[in-house]
Amino acid sequence: MTADDSFGRLDDDDYPAYTMGRAADMLGTTQAFLRALGKARLITPLRSEGGHRRYSRYQLRIVARARELVDQGTPIEAACRIIILEDQLEEAQRINAEHRRAAEPANPTAAA
Repeated sequence: MTADDSFGRLDDDDYPAYTMGRAADMLGTTQAFLRALGKARLITPLRSEGGHRRYSRYQLRIVARARELVDQGTPIEAACRIIILEDQLEEAQRINAEHRRAAEPANPTAAA
């Protein structure tokens, strides 16, 4: 991948643009917390060619939500489960909305 290719992907939420150190700094957390979320399988950072963890903006949002829950006193395992369930609910709601839109009549005035 060239520098131009990488630059064009910076708007991609799934592009692993952040190193572990940078991600921890941005979120005000520790690298150990990021590793713990990986161990709990909440996030799976991609690895650089040198084996270093790289995080996407989407993963950083998940980490921020986990930190919010942990800061409120939720155990890390429970926080991970809550986030997974929230994500599943959001996906189900998105699918339901798509089905509702597909089921709507093509011409609303014809239905009246």
